[in-house]
Amino acid sequence: MVTLNRIYTRTGDKGSTALGSGERRPKFDLRIAAYGTVDETNAAIGVARLATSTESPLVDAMLLRIQNDLFDLGADLCTPDTGADLGYEPLRIVESQVERLEGEIDQLNADLEPLKSFVLPGGSPGAAALHVARTTCRRAERLMVELAGREGEVVTPAALKYVNRLSDFLFVASRFVNIAAGGDVLWTPGKNR
Repeated sequence: MVTLNRIYTRTGDKGSTALGSGERRPKFDLRIAAYGTVDETNAAIGVARLATSTESPLVDAMLLRIQNDLFDLGADLCTPDTGADLGYEPLRIVESQVERLEGEIDQLNADLEPLKSFVLPGGSPGAAALHVARTTCRRAERLMVELAGREGEVVTPAALKYVNRLSDFLFVASRFVNIAAGGDVLWTPGKNR
């Protein structure tokens, strides 16, 4: 259980922060950037939920579960698997979380028309906010993939799968929410030439 009695600790005043293992890293470290961007994604989803709570209670319930998962993902990234005994079992993203996302993508996508063009971010307020969350998620994914490619850095395979599926979910969810707003806003190539 997490207990936060004080919000400021002063331990980061010189530009470093602690990982779950206790190791300190500079705040500009790629691992810190990766889980910081996961946190940004979570905040963007929180903004999207302001609209989806009324536009689509089904999507909103899914987003609430995802927000919880994103704290799990942050914990996973915050505690790299070095093989060292930490004295506790670190929290990791697991395959069942990826599988749940895939099932929810399939559920939302079942009644959507096949796309014949790219979708412009927009439509309803919820759909537009979901697109912002999607693009933030893609940035988190790029940082995680870069981190995984660095010598000595470990990112769990399930964490990489989860963030990849999440951006897919956010795209499909935006389309699903837009059904009530009249459908997707589609790109027309060369329209304004």
